Amino acid sequence: MFENLSVFENRYEELNMKLYDPAVAADRNLYRDLMKEHKEIEPIVEKYRALKKAEASLEDAEAILNDSEADKELRQMASDEMSAAKSDVESISEELKILLLPRDPNDDRSVIVEIRGGAGGEEAALFAYNLYRMYNMYAEKRGWKTEIVSLNETELGGFKEVSFTID
Repeated sequence: MFENLSVFENRYEELNMKLYDPAVAADRNLYRDLMKEHKEIEPIVEKYRALKKAEASLEDAEAILNDSEADKELRQMASDEMSAAKSDVESISEELKILLLPRDPNDDRSVIVEIRGGAGGEEAALFAYNLYRMYNMYAEKRGWKTEIVSLNETELGGFKEVSFTID
C-alpha cells in the first residue's frame, strides 16, 4: 500500500536542495511556495522513514529467528524485537494512512463562531460565556487571533449571544 511513498521522499529531498539555492531564496513567492510544500510533506516523509526502519528491524529479527546456528538467548531477543517491530509497523501504518488523507481546502481559512445562550435564562448565558472563554483560550494556545464581531451581554456577565472570528 505504501510502495509509492518513495515519490514523497524524492520530492522532499528535491525541495531541500532547491531551498538551499540562493536564486530560490531571492524569489520570495517561490521560496514561500516551496516551504509550504516542504512543510506539508515533511510529516509523511518522516513517518515513511520510520516505517522503513521498523520493517528493516522486522526483517533482521526474522533472519535471526530463521538462523539455525543462533543460540537460545539471541532467538529470544529476536522474538521480542520482532513483536515490537510488528506493533511499530502497524501503528506507523495507521498514522501514515491518516497523513495521506486529502486535506480540506478550507483548513487554512478563518472561521466565524456564533454562540447563543438559548433557553435557560442566566444559567444558559453564563454557559455561553464559559464556552466563549474556552474557545478563546484554545485559540490563544494555538497562536490564532480572535476578534469579537457582535456581543450581547447580560447583567450578571453572561452572554445572550456572541459572534467572533478566529484567524
